[in-house]
Amino acid sequence: MDVVDPSTGERVSTYDEHTETEVDNALDQAITAFDGWRDSPLREREQLLAAAGDVLRENTREYAETMVREMGKPVGQAVSEVEKCAWVCDHYAEHAGEYLAANHHASPPGSTVKTVHEPLGPVLAVMPWNFPFWQVFRFAAPYLTAGNVGLLKHASNVPGCALAIEEVFREAGYPEGAFQSLLVPSEQVDDILADDRVRAATITGSGPAGRAVASTAGEHLKKTVLELGGSDPFVVLDDAAVEEAAVTGVWARNQNGGQSCIAAKRFIVHTDVYEEFLDQFVAEIESLTVGDPMNEETDMGPQARTGLMAELHEQVAESAEAGATILTGGEPLDREGAFYPPTVLTDIPDGCPVDREETFGPVATVYEVESETEAVRKANDTEFGLGASIWTEDRDRGETVARRIDAGCTYVNQLVKSDPRVPFGGVGESGYGRELAGPGIREFVNRKTVWVE
Repeated sequence: MDVVDPSTGERVSTYDEHTETEVDNALDQAITAFDGWRDSPLREREQLLAAAGDVLRENTREYAETMVREMGKPVGQAVSEVEKCAWVCDHYAEHAGEYLAANHHASPPGSTVKTVHEPLGPVLAVMPWNFPFWQVFRFAAPYLTAGNVGLLKHASNVPGCALAIEEVFREAGYPEGAFQSLLVPSEQVDDILADDRVRAATITGSGPAGRAVASTAGEHLKKTVLELGGSDPFVVLDDAAVEEAAVTGVWARNQNGGQSCIAAKRFIVHTDVYEEFLDQFVAEIESLTVGDPMNEETDMGPQARTGLMAELHEQVAESAEAGATILTGGEPLDREGAFYPPTVLTDIPDGCPVDREETFGPVATVYEVESETEAVRKANDTEFGLGASIWTEDRDRGETVARRIDAGCTYVNQLVKSDPRVPFGGVGESGYGRELAGPGIREFVNRKTVWVE
């Protein structure tokens, strides 16, 4: 696996893929580890997770710079990502006992009936490159603490991150085999998932990848959680705080180079505030600094790969040919590396690429609507259903609109985010299942009824 620095196009390191024998040994080791790990006291697992958080904090800069080299995230954002991973470790170290507590039920006199939560076994996680630490810890912190063991198949352009995460758990004192990274190509996922030693799977990625994993898992009756793409609406109503909405909207669209499933992608703005919002939004976007991701002053680095930038630009170019107006950006920057500028399009024709497809990069589409009803209709005019952001000075109105939008998570006067304290996930083409909070840790457990007479 070659690691290519997307800011320069230069190869910076090479990793050997694991052989079939090495993968087979890893699966054996996972089963062996699970046999002991599942019976370890929950308090011990919580203490080890807290130790993993400490390891992350002790090596924050090193891990952040690994992310920068492999996928181009600005170093300040990479540092924040490592800190967020430590936070999710802290959260489950403190609350796992509460989340996994037995639920007692009504029963006849003299009997006790309860539901207990027992782990399933080795869980295969197929994870993406865009948040190469956070996406992994979002599953690993709860699932390992519930007593499962983890097998990570990370994206092929971030093998250094995959091995660094394995190191975190090793340094924290986890038993051998409790968490392993498999450096394998995507073609091997089906065979690994079909193996009897793997009991469940979770994937964060594209729709086609999610369908492939779900199909194989379904054939073998294995539980899955899918967190797939998104085309999140950012709805600005006529009574919104326009300046705050515009400033937050720029960050919601362009953080991590716009490479986020929960990034705001479709800005749906009431006609009464449309011009004011658009002027401030474009001005804020044009003030962003695009450049060297190792520079602390950089707001946006390169796209993760040249090919991904080319696909994004094709979506923009085809939409412009169909009649969309490019207000700013719209062309790859004339420099080495996969740099694409923050881009804003208006007058979006129905059915053009930026209208119907997920744009996984710094491309914002802005729509003008004449009513709240039209805003909701446009927000729901998508096959995706991951997140939505609604802006209004009336909190009750905001909640009403949030309830009418078909999405897994809706935020009023806030950007969409994943937070350890609340469940996260989507509906429709954005997948199913939930991560984080209590529902997340209980996704991969056996909810076992125990009746004692």
